[in-house]
Amino acid sequence: MGRVEPKKKAPPARGVIFDIKRFAVHDGPGIRTTVFLKGCPLHCLWCHNPESVDCGLELITRSSRCSRCYACLKVCARGAISKGRNGGPVVLDRAKCDFCGLCAEACMYEALEIVGRRASVPDIVAEVEKDRIFYEQSGGGVTLSGGEPLAQPEFSLALLQAFRAGGIHTTLDTSGLAAWNVLDRVAAAADLILYDLKIMDEAGHIKFTGVSNAPILKNLCNLAGLDKPIHVRIPLAAGVNDDETNIRAMIDFLRPLPAVRRVDLLKYHKGGQEKYRNLGQELCFRIFTPPSEERMEEIRRAFAGAGFSVTIGG
Repeated sequence: MGRVEPKKKAPPARGVIFDIKRFAVHDGPGIRTTVFLKGCPLHCLWCHNPESVDCGLELITRSSRCSRCYACLKVCARGAISKGRNGGPVVLDRAKCDFCGLCAEACMYEALEIVGRRASVPDIVAEVEKDRIFYEQSGGGVTLSGGEPLAQPEFSLALLQAFRAGGIHTTLDTSGLAAWNVLDRVAAAADLILYDLKIMDEAGHIKFTGVSNAPILKNLCNLAGLDKPIHVRIPLAAGVNDDETNIRAMIDFLRPLPAVRRVDLLKYHKGGQEKYRNLGQELCFRIFTPPSEERMEEIRRAFAGAGFSVTIGG
C-alpha cells in the first residue's frame, strides 16, 4: 500500500489594506480599530478616500514636502521620477512606476509614499489584538471598511471569522454593491452592519457614483431579512441628495425594514481634495457644498419622526 501524503496546510488568506486606524469611535460601538481595505466598485465624486478605490498599490506625491535633494531619482531603476522644471519638485511618470517603494524609502521628507500593503490574516489579527483591553472596557471591537471590503471577499471573511473566534466584536462597513451570495457569506461573520445609502433615484446614483443603486437596494432588503442589526449611513451633500424628495424616498424605503432602526447622517467635507492631487487625479474630484446646520437638523427630525434613532456626524 502506497504512502499517503499528508495534506498541505493552506496558506493564510492575504489581502491589500491601506490603513489601520486605532481608537476609532464613529465606526460602530465603543472604541474600535478600523481596518481599511483597498478596492471599491463605486466612484463617488465626493470620495474622501480616493486611495481606496484602486485595489493595487499606489504612489502618492506631496510636492510641498519635496526638498529637491533628488535622492529618489538615484534609486528609481525604471526612470519614473524626474527633476521638476526650473529646479521644482520631482515629477512622477505613473505609467513607468512599479511601486517598488525604494523612492519612498529614500525620501527623508515623506514627499513620496506607497499607499497600500499586502498583509495576511495573522498580520492583521496581531495588530488588532494590541488594543483588546480597550474593546473590553468600552464594548468596542474591530471594523472592516474601505474602499469596499466585499471587493476582497475571501480576505474579509477570513478576517471577520478570525476576530470572532478571538471573542472580538465585528462590524462590516459596506456600500452593499456585490453579488448577494458574497454579501450574505461575509455579513454572516459580522455582529453589526454599517450600510451606505446615498441616492434613491437610479439616474442620480449613476451620475454621482458611477453605478446603479438597484443591487444595493435589493441587497439591503435581503440583509434586513436576516437576524442582523444594521445601521444605515447617509453621506449628505447640498444639491446632491439633501432634497426633500430623496429624504422622503429614503424614509419610505427604510421604514418597513425592521433590522434598520438607526440612521447616521454624515455631513459632506472636501477632505479628499488634497489626496486626489497627490494621486495625480485632480480632474476626478468634484467640490460640493455641505448642507447647512439647519438643513441637517431638518433631516434629522424627519428620520426621528419616522421612528429611527438618528446621529449626525462630520
